[in-house]
Amino acid sequence: MKRMIGAAAAALLVCTSAACGSSDSGSSADSGDTGDSGSGTTTLTVYAAASLTDTFTEIGKQFEARNDGVSVKFSFGGSSDLVAQIQQGAPADVFASADTANMDKATGDDLVDGDPVDFATNTLEIAVPPDNPAGISSLDDLTASGTKVVLCAPEVPCGAAAAKVEEAAGIDISPVSEEQSVTDVLNKVETGEADAGLVYVTDVQGAGEAVEGITFPESDDAVNTYPIAALTDSKAGDLASRFVDFVTGTEGQQVLADAGFGKP
Repeated sequence: MKRMIGAAAAALLVCTSAACGSSDSGSSADSGDTGDSGSGTTTLTVYAAASLTDTFTEIGKQFEARNDGVSVKFSFGGSSDLVAQIQQGAPADVFASADTANMDKATGDDLVDGDPVDFATNTLEIAVPPDNPAGISSLDDLTASGTKVVLCAPEVPCGAAAAKVEEAAGIDISPVSEEQSVTDVLNKVETGEADAGLVYVTDVQGAGEAVEGITFPESDDAVNTYPIAALTDSKAGDLASRFVDFVTGTEGQQVLADAGFGKP
């Protein structure tokens, strides 16, 4: 009887151990399904100028639709801030700048894979609230005493462009604030914090009825060219190059043209 009880206990112990082993194996398999690698999704990180927010969001959706298992993640901001982050080692795959000067910083530090490709152009326009409380009708009106004007900071592409039009017009605008991105300038106009702001034509078009746009001839003296490039440290180099090709191809160019961007 003692031998029978002992054998039964040994069998129970073996069964329990096997069951535990099966449970551990299943847990490991489940944990392997989490994250990008487990789900089969590849994330492409694109750093792009703030003025590209709407267009690149749409281009990203189209790119994802044509590339199974790809997710495009964007970081939008002032081009000068973005290139500084890339120089400091931010994990980006593609950089799209609102001017060539900031792209030159990236190429100068050997951060760009190949040559950047110009894909669009843009010009400035005066944005005012729909009721235009300051009665602005020209660039000269931005110098009037008491007029609250907001510009981009000089190191930001839209700020550098503003400096060029001021020089071309022979005027000196005294802004109440200088912002780090064109979307910040537009926001201050939309919320009534400013009587006017110098933004891109595409920003005025994208804002719809939230602002009124006023063109001025001096804008032709400050045309911004937008370059794009895959980055050297990208962990998805082939995919990054394909995204650049998509932006410069027929479908990407159509999205940009619909938003008011000019040809490069």
